Amino acid sequence: MRTDTGPPSRMPQIGFVGIGRMGLPMCANLVKAGYPVVAGDARGELENTAVACGARWSPTTAGVAAAAEVLITMLPGPEEVREAMLGTGGAVEALPSGATWIDMTSNSPIAVGPVRERARTRGVEVLEAPVGGGVPAAREGTLQLFVGGEASVFERHRRLLEVLGDPERIVHVGDHGAGYTAKLLVNLLWFGQAVATAEALLLGRRAGIDLDVLRQTLLASAAASDFIERDLDALFAGDYLESFGLDRVCEELMAVTALARAHQVPFELSDLVERVYQRALGRYGAVDGELLAVALLEEEAGLRLRPR
Repeated sequence: MRTDTGPPSRMPQIGFVGIGRMGLPMCANLVKAGYPVVAGDARGELENTAVACGARWSPTTAGVAAAAEVLITMLPGPEEVREAMLGTGGAVEALPSGATWIDMTSNSPIAVGPVRERARTRGVEVLEAPVGGGVPAAREGTLQLFVGGEASVFERHRRLLEVLGDPERIVHVGDHGAGYTAKLLVNLLWFGQAVATAEALLLGRRAGIDLDVLRQTLLASAAASDFIERDLDALFAGDYLESFGLDRVCEELMAVTALARAHQVPFELSDLVERVYQRALGRYGAVDGELLAVALLEEEAGLRLRPR
């Protein structure tokens, strides 16, 4: 979170749609930084939560957008963004000309195209800034942001984005669509590492290697990765990372494999990762757990990845 300079002379009115486990601390950080915020969510029961963090509440997305100079959406996925922006009482028709819409959802560059173009025809500037880092980083204002859109629009809103993200990890990736694509690729590789690492560890354990010894061996080798260094502690403790839904993982993997087909690039390994996660979704349902594909592999192997 930016703390090195004081607030600008006039803080633009912010509309914030989506105050779930990620959106709420982000909304609160904007309020703490001095921005006037009107918040909204499809779940009306969150009104008291929004007000408690210092935001005003609107029961409709159109109401959130009507006075917004900057509208931020932080929603579960593409369908929720389309509904919030283009659905009945949606934000696009209510946004004033000259406003900026910043979508911070992990979205599909293909699905969001028509929404973005509708906003731009109404004189609304558009940025995408999907985030990485999870709830702790959202709370601390140290998210990683993958920004796509016009560079001039990005620079104009950099100060606002630095309230939400670590200035050193806010990257202008390229034009519209590039930010969404970069975030999808980051997640694709992380999910792929989870599956590949689990398979390797299951085989190593079945072959008689102690898991702690195997982990240290891998970390000291060319196979080392952030997943092995940072995320195995949760897995070894039986935590399948319940901060993100398994259905949303599958949604993101489908979006990135669809993008690969649209660009006609080979994507066989990533297709396989998607199929493993789809099998996990079929086994466990739409529950929280980013690493439930690993749980499925453990179940099929008849082994648990737990050190002695």
